[in-house]
Amino acid sequence: MEAIRKQATKLREQVARQQQAVLRQFGGGGYGGSDTVITDEEELHRHQKLEKLYISTRSAKHFQRDIVRGVEGYIVTGSKQVEIGTKLCEDSRKYGSENTCTSGDTLTKASLSFANARAQMEKERGNLLKSLGTQVAEPLRAMVMGAPLEDARHLAQRYDRMRQEAEAQTIEVSKRQAKVRENPGNPDLVMKLESAEAKLQDLKSNMTILGKEAASAMAAVEDQQQNQTLQRLITLVEAERSYHQRILEIIERLEGEMRYEQQRIEAPQTPQVENITSSPPPSYEEISNEVNASEMHNGTSDAMGYFLGEVMFPYQADSNFELSLSVGDYVVIREVTSSGWAEGECKGKAGWFPYDYIERRDRVLATKVIEVF
Repeated sequence: MEAIRKQATKLREQVARQQQAVLRQFGGGGYGGSDTVITDEEELHRHQKLEKLYISTRSAKHFQRDIVRGVEGYIVTGSKQVEIGTKLCEDSRKYGSENTCTSGDTLTKASLSFANARAQMEKERGNLLKSLGTQVAEPLRAMVMGAPLEDARHLAQRYDRMRQEAEAQTIEVSKRQAKVRENPGNPDLVMKLESAEAKLQDLKSNMTILGKEAASAMAAVEDQQQNQTLQRLITLVEAERSYHQRILEIIERLEGEMRYEQQRIEAPQTPQVENITSSPPPSYEEISNEVNASEMHNGTSDAMGYFLGEVMFPYQADSNFELSLSVGDYVVIREVTSSGWAEGECKGKAGWFPYDYIERRDRVLATKVIEVF
C-alpha cells in the first residue's frame, strides 16, 4: 500500500507539472496564467514535507508498538520466572527449617541463606517488571493510541484530498479557458470560467490553511514521539541497570556466606573428645611463674608444655566441646594434635579449636595473661 501511495503521489506531481507547462504556454490571453496553477514551489514544498512527516510518524508509531510488545512479553516471561524462583525459595527454606541431617548443619545454613537471597532477588525482579509496565509500556501505548497522532494524520489526509480536488479544478479551469479562446464573445462561457476560477481560488486558499495546520500538527507529533520514546528507552535502561546492580550485591553476599559454609565442611573434623584426656588448666600463679622463669632463662614460655597464643582469625564453636575465639584474644594452649586441632583455655572457658587460627606468642604482657582467665 505504501508503494502504491508513493507512486500515485509521484504521478500527481508529474501531471501537475505538465499542466503547469501547458497553461504557461497557452495562457497568454486575458484569462489564465501562472496564478491558476496550484503546484507552485511553496505548495510543493509543503506537500513533500507532509509526506516525510507522515512516513516519520508512522515509523515511530510502529517502533513504539514494537517496544510495547517487547516489554509486555518480557513482563509475561519475567512473571513466570518470579513464580519459578519463588517456588525454589520455598523449597530451600523448607529443607533448611526441617534440618534432617545428622552429621552437621552446614547445608542447612547454606539452604536458608540461599532461600533468603532468592526471595530478595525475586522481589527485585517483581519491582523491575512493575516499573517497566508503568513507566515504559503504558506511556508508549498511550502515545500509539493517543488523539494527537490520529488528529494530525486526519488533517494530513484531509489536506491530501483537498489537494486532489484543487488539481481536478485546475484541469476544469484550463478546459474553460480553452473554450473561451475558441469562442471569445460567448458570455455564458465567460461566466462559467469565472465561476470555475473562483472555486479554484477558494480551494487553494483552504488548501494552504489546512496544509499549514496539518504540517504544524504532524511536526509537533513527530517531536513528541522522538523525545518521549527516547525518554522511555532511557527509563528502561536505568531500571535494568539498577536491578542488575542490586542482584549483583545480593549474589556476592550470598556467595560469601556459602563459601564460608563450604570452608567449614572442608576443615578437619573435630577430634573425638572421648579419647582425649586433658589435665585441668593451670592456675594464674603457675602461668606467671612459668612466664617469668622462661623469660629469665631462655626467653620462651614452654614450661610444663603450655604456651600462649594470640587469635589471628575468628572461630565460632559448633559444639560444646569447641571453643569460640575472637581476633586479639590470648589462649593458653595445652595440647596440639597431629590433625591440626589444639586444646586450650580462654576467658575461663576451655575447648578445642583449629591451631592454624592461633599464632604463638612467647613474650606477652602480664595483663594479657590475666585476660586469659
